[in-house]
Amino acid sequence: MTLTAAVLLVILTLWLQFAGIAALIAWMKPVVHTGNINRLGPYHSAVLVVRFTAAVIGLQSLEILLWAGGYRWLCLASWESALYFSAGSYSTLGSGDVTLPFRWRLLGPLESIIGVVMTGLSIGLLYAIVTRLIGGPSTTAANS
Repeated sequence: MTLTAAVLLVILTLWLQFAGIAALIAWMKPVVHTGNINRLGPYHSAVLVVRFTAAVIGLQSLEILLWAGGYRWLCLASWESALYFSAGSYSTLGSGDVTLPFRWRLLGPLESIIGVVMTGLSIGLLYAIVTRLIGGPSTTAANS
């Protein structure tokens, strides 16, 4: 049952992440491919990056909530403990306040690995957007 729960949480996290990334790409694509991104001034560029970053943080929060739901359903008595443990594991902060029962304790490190990978993917996408913002027309032509 532990392996099944782990595989299910990983698969759901991957689907959530990539559905979120697909939505963010679809949201950004018209701006990037029409060349409008190079014409944005400093204020509008900052607004775009802040909105995009907030969306990525929201996506990461949904993934933490997904894992917290798994912990709550499988092994932790309260949502507070489940959310606290999940956020600590996903961010790789960790803590000793809340621990999982012996049978489920490998889920914490697994969530940490997933958190690092999903955060890296999100940061890579943010980097691509910022690169387009500062790269000018040559960057747009080279990456199209």
